[in-house]
Amino acid sequence: MGIISLHNMEFFAHHGCFEEEQLTGTFFSVDIDVETELDKAAQSDNLNDALNYQCIYDIVKREMQISSKLMENVAKRILNALSKEHEVTSATIVIRKINPPLGGKVGYSAITMKL
Repeated sequence: MGIISLHNMEFFAHHGCFEEEQLTGTFFSVDIDVETELDKAAQSDNLNDALNYQCIYDIVKREMQISSKLMENVAKRILNALSKEHEVTSATIVIRKINPPLGGKVGYSAITMKL
């Protein structure tokens, strides 16, 4: 077993409870750590035996493009798609909303969810 990590993926998306967030959008940062079997790929040195990092990124990108009111909803969709499309033991995702509209200076708000 091992962990594949993709950190600081950046997306512009339309997630949020406020109408303005849904209309104008904002930037998000996503980290994902995926526990999966790595031994076969490590022995063969063949991409066909590995969980391709591009596949993970594509799932995150696809789900980030679907507008949601809550980051929790987006995170759950990403984890569900990942487990449905690939053999993973577990995964942890962190989604950060950059400069959330909270009435003051806030660098980001974030949620963390585990599969």
